[in-house]
Amino acid sequence: MTAKTNSFDWKNFIKRVAVIAIPVALQNLMTTTGSMVDTMMISSLGQNEIGAVGLCAQFSSLMFSAYWGFVGGGMLFISQFWGAKDEDSLNKSYGLTLTCMMSVAVVFCAFAVLFPEWVMKLYTDKPAIQEIGVEYLKIVGFSYILMVFSMAIAVLLRCTERVKLPLYGSAAGVVINIFLNWALIFGNLGLPEMGVRGAALATVISQACSIIVVLILAKKAKHPFIFAFKKHFSGKTKLAGDYFKKCLPIILNEVLIGVGNMMINIVLGRQTEDAIAALAIFRTIEGLIIGFFAGFSNASSILVGKEVGAGNLKTAFERAYRIVYLCQVFIALIGGLLIILHTPILKIAHLEGESFNIGFGFISIYVIAAIVRMGNWTQNDTFRSAGDAVYGTVLEIIFMWVMVVPAVWITGMVLEAPVFIVFICCYIDEPIRYILMQIHLHNGKWIKPVTPEGRAALAEFREGMKLKRLPGD
Repeated sequence: MTAKTNSFDWKNFIKRVAVIAIPVALQNLMTTTGSMVDTMMISSLGQNEIGAVGLCAQFSSLMFSAYWGFVGGGMLFISQFWGAKDEDSLNKSYGLTLTCMMSVAVVFCAFAVLFPEWVMKLYTDKPAIQEIGVEYLKIVGFSYILMVFSMAIAVLLRCTERVKLPLYGSAAGVVINIFLNWALIFGNLGLPEMGVRGAALATVISQACSIIVVLILAKKAKHPFIFAFKKHFSGKTKLAGDYFKKCLPIILNEVLIGVGNMMINIVLGRQTEDAIAALAIFRTIEGLIIGFFAGFSNASSILVGKEVGAGNLKTAFERAYRIVYLCQVFIALIGGLLIILHTPILKIAHLEGESFNIGFGFISIYVIAAIVRMGNWTQNDTFRSAGDAVYGTVLEIIFMWVMVVPAVWITGMVLEAPVFIVFICCYIDEPIRYILMQIHLHNGKWIKPVTPEGRAALAEFREGMKLKRLPGD
């Protein structure tokens, strides 16, 4: 068996990718659009306001890193058990995923609501920005529990190929969020003018409404897993041991990467006020690119994981590398579009003068880096869904702490280099990791099933790929 085959059904492949990737991309696009509108409304209040809210978003990104390991584990097990048609194990996998994710959400909610001053002092040394951020965190912290619960539901729906339901929930949430921002930030419709506190309250309410919409639609569609509460948490199972064994490398990866990103943001949060404001706008734009990418990443995880679970290992392999390259092509197209439209985007966000120039510089650097970075991200998600949670994790942790964090810290805090030099250092590891990830992708050793069907097909697949049996399998 060769790695590539002329008989590959491209038409069916593109269709299957599109069915998953487009709704997920649209959902993330709507969410990002809502965030952009939110950011633009807040930016009209002043540069310190937009900088403060942007730094608060970095705290929620740290939470994302803390719970994303369980998302990766959940997608691995749920997608493979979905492919194997093992509903009991699927339900228990979701129950474990939900429990772990919500535990993380409660911790971060507590920090945001009870210790906002500590959080803001960590991210910036500007007292004016700290004060605004504290007001915002005290309210928006309550949305963290809702946000993570919504993500857990989305993982289950996407892995069972019901990708449209989260899309509808996000659409409702975005519309409500934009309306409430307009009403609460500026005091329209007779409501009090709350500024950044109004934006935070709008986020909490819209998150709750989004969840309600998804649950109503899932109930109407008679989704077989979301409401099977007893099956989620009933009985003792050996699954928990396998689940945490697979999740642990992902959790360590996401936590260590999250802490590394926090240190990077600490450095960036000590740049000029113009740079901090430009960074807040850039992070919102970055979310747009990641939103499109997430569609392909989810498609890769689900389409590859499902086939691995069902024992169709050759099909899983052939899908994997094609999805990676498709992702990179689309990211390149989106990046080019952002370069073309950067002026109206940054002007609408009220960036002018030096902050405008810094914002354009951030976009230009990121557009180039994103093509490689998203290729790495998609490959890592693919490895995880197929059962290999170690390889990409080890690479990412090593390069983050050996190359990226030291480079950013030295250039930003010691040498006090120009902000663009510091920003470039955030991506210096990506090309090296990409080469190493490509080698691993094409040798097929990342396919490590957790289902009986997948394991039964593993020996034949490895023989066909001319691989030796790996230790411990």
